[in-house]
Amino acid sequence: MPDAKKTEKIKHRYNRIAKLYDVVEKPMENMFSKHRKEMLRNACGNVLEVGVGTGKNFHYYPDNVEVTAIDFSPKMVKIASEKAKDLKNIKDVLEMNVENMTFADNTFDTVVTSCVFCSVPHPVKVLKEIKRVCKNGGKVLMLEHVKSNKPVLAPFMDILNPVPFHLYGANINRDTVDNLRKAGFKNIFVEDLWLDILKLITIRNDK
Repeated sequence: MPDAKKTEKIKHRYNRIAKLYDVVEKPMENMFSKHRKEMLRNACGNVLEVGVGTGKNFHYYPDNVEVTAIDFSPKMVKIASEKAKDLKNIKDVLEMNVENMTFADNTFDTVVTSCVFCSVPHPVKVLKEIKRVCKNGGKVLMLEHVKSNKPVLAPFMDILNPVPFHLYGANINRDTVDNLRKAGFKNIFVEDLWLDILKLITIRNDK
């Protein structure tokens, strides 16, 4: 499938589920919310959140940051924009494809992702874009689920992967840490939060 068609197909899936997204994911949010809070206390300065979805992270940002949030799904952006209305530290919520961001190089002190790299069609390309817009010495903070390295669980995740992918475009067998290295990141610190699947990843962006 051509790249543009693949991106549009995933966008369509997220537009389709947007109104129900928070409801569908509510059972998981009991676990994720504490990790969001832990991750975002380290955000500082001018912040970019990519793949903002419905804005689940908004209430966990420190008061002294200024957040620009983007997503390629217009219906997700609409929901996130409503949540941002009364939050002074959320500057902009924009419809934008993270694979081709319009921001200048070295714009942001911190870049945040949460459960984004299961969905982007070209993860290494996106990580290179993040590296580009993040300042030298800036931070990249990631809360991501990845493919397990365990001998029984890993092949099972490969077998199961077509189910979430065809439902809403999410892959459960991505190797995000390896993709970070392919994108040129070096100072990568990884904390396993649940088995070796859910990870808190902190990167110092040295260029």
